[in-house]
Amino acid sequence: MAGIVAGGNASLTAENPGLDQVLVGLGWDVIPSRGPQSEITPMALLVGSDGKALSNEHLVYFNQIQSQDASVAFIGGDDDEQIDVDLISVPATVSRIVFIVYVDPDVRGPGTFSAVRSAHIRVARPDGSELVRFDLNSIENRSINAMIFGELYRHRDEWKFRALGQGYTTGLKGVADDFAVTV
Repeated sequence: MAGIVAGGNASLTAENPGLDQVLVGLGWDVIPSRGPQSEITPMALLVGSDGKALSNEHLVYFNQIQSQDASVAFIGGDDDEQIDVDLISVPATVSRIVFIVYVDPDVRGPGTFSAVRSAHIRVARPDGSELVRFDLNSIENRSINAMIFGELYRHRDEWKFRALGQGYTTGLKGVADDFAVTV
């Protein structure tokens, strides 16, 4: 298992011949509170070469637990959330799969990542053995309410992982605007 820092890249398929499926685990701890706690919600976007989601059907989240082609799907597991990615089945029009976590304002009202600690994204083989892990430091900006943890992306005929940790203060609306989806 290799840990990387924000902006770091890791080769997946070139260094692991025969790797055609990965498990993306997302996790975090929320500091307990007597009042309302932020509802942390993950999603994955299948994005084309123009940097935009291919369509609203290429958004995977709690109301749409798999992509239209079933190449990306939420599954149960050891992390807070796990997403199965069948790399062979991902359409050729998808240049990257972006993994986003946001505070759902519809569940407990507006919130931020200020109570989130020990957040991570990891990429593993189907048996759970880690290939790469990105541990996000505590999020200092108290106004961040959505964050891109990382992405799988194509580089020529290979798949790689990039650690990002890019925060949004505009929440899900900012994500939707950037990736041209309706949420």
